[in-house]
Amino acid sequence: MTATDDLSMRVQTLPGLREQVAERLRMAIATGRFPAGTRLIERELCEMMGVSRTSLREALRELQADGLITLQPNRGMSVSVVSGKTARSIYEVRVVLESLAARLFARNATPAQMKQLRESVDRLAEVYEDFSAETFIAAKTRFYDILCEGSGNEVAADMLRRIHTRVSQLRVVSLGSEERARESIRELREFLSALEARDEELAFKLCVAHVEAAAEAALKTISARKD
Repeated sequence: MTATDDLSMRVQTLPGLREQVAERLRMAIATGRFPAGTRLIERELCEMMGVSRTSLREALRELQADGLITLQPNRGMSVSVVSGKTARSIYEVRVVLESLAARLFARNATPAQMKQLRESVDRLAEVYEDFSAETFIAAKTRFYDILCEGSGNEVAADMLRRIHTRVSQLRVVSLGSEERARESIRELREFLSALEARDEELAFKLCVAHVEAAAEAALKTISARKD
């Protein structure tokens, strides 16, 4: 870790401190800064982030509930290792929730939300051209926040956000392939066109195809790492 790395992890303001600490840690895990299996030592994290152990522990409990970190006997907290079986289960749930959100977005989204979604896809295309894990995760989160909001179903939106917290661990890895990155943008633009046409059935089908392609790429990467 460099001094610059430590500064990027520091929490600057007190309101919503637990949420800020949890979000910093989520991003560090999602971008691979804290790879799967990394031990999380409270003293080091407190120094790095400039927060108390109480605030850190509250955030760690939240991430443990989300499945991002695991408490191991005699070893403490560590970043969860996502097995092929777990990844497959995550994507099976994701495809159900995300395709539902797609159908509902096509039905319920306002013109302003449609415009925001198009802008978020354009932003993702820019990020792919000059890729960095952190900007990609932020852009992808923005895309799904708009999709969830426009769906009009708060329960599905909350569940999907939780699933995407787990998916973020796999996302950057699977997009290491330039070919997959290009395909992903092509899929998202087709998906966007179906949403703008208010074609619920086509949006549903394209969403399923996109998630299944993402799952295949992620599972292939996990399998290759084991080999």
